[in-house]
Amino acid sequence: MKLTIVGCSGSFPGPSSPASCYLVTAHDGERPWRILLDLGSGALGVLMRYADLRDIDGVLLSHLHPDHCMDLTGLHVAVHWDPSGWSAGRVPVWGPAATKARITTALDMQPEMDLDEDFEFHHWTAGEPVELGPFRFTAYEVRHPIAEPYALRIECAEPDGAGGVTRRVLAYSGDTDACPSLVEAARDADLFLCEAAYHEGRDDAIEGVHLTGLRAGQAANDAGAKRLLLTHLPVWNDANRSVAEAEKAYDGPIAVAVAGVHYTV
Repeated sequence: MKLTIVGCSGSFPGPSSPASCYLVTAHDGERPWRILLDLGSGALGVLMRYADLRDIDGVLLSHLHPDHCMDLTGLHVAVHWDPSGWSAGRVPVWGPAATKARITTALDMQPEMDLDEDFEFHHWTAGEPVELGPFRFTAYEVRHPIAEPYALRIECAEPDGAGGVTRRVLAYSGDTDACPSLVEAARDADLFLCEAAYHEGRDDAIEGVHLTGLRAGQAANDAGAKRLLLTHLPVWNDANRSVAEAEKAYDGPIAVAVAGVHYTV
């Protein structure tokens, strides 16, 4: 399983990265499968550096803040209005119950577009696994000031070329403050992609919105995650400070997500 950081800037696009979007690729023995974790503002154009839009097998939305979902409006345009046609069929989208309504409102088309022509919408049910190709993904409701915020657990089974199967787990925090369900989502993950939008000492008065590096490290430690990849750092954060905070609670490998970098899970 390969993780490509399409965008990782916290809360809005930065000068070197779009907002949240992560391309996950795996092979089932017959063909590669490609899913997106979030499709935030500014991500769609950069995504095309790494994949043909027609090859996207599914979009998994953690929640409906614009920096995590808004470029679904651009994907709609690509699907519906490409003058050469769209041969790939409807794009499966998993997200909160209000996903279709939110994107319809953002498009504000007159007359109103029926997005079911272009997308196959599925609503998350917390704790209920979904299978797609070599992937099995499960949503865990977390702690963020919006309806239905989720962390996502992506389990993958790929042929190893020797008659066996390699199993890996990628956990993605979405946006959240510390909570038990985040630890469950990341339990024994091979790679924990975790937001760290806040700093200790600077943002202590804000509850229930984001993690600091320290709280991300504590979640990784409590979950027994094998690697921690900090993400969703806004432009005013110091990445070195985030890592130093995480190191106080977690003694495994720590890195900071960088747009355009690929990681093997």
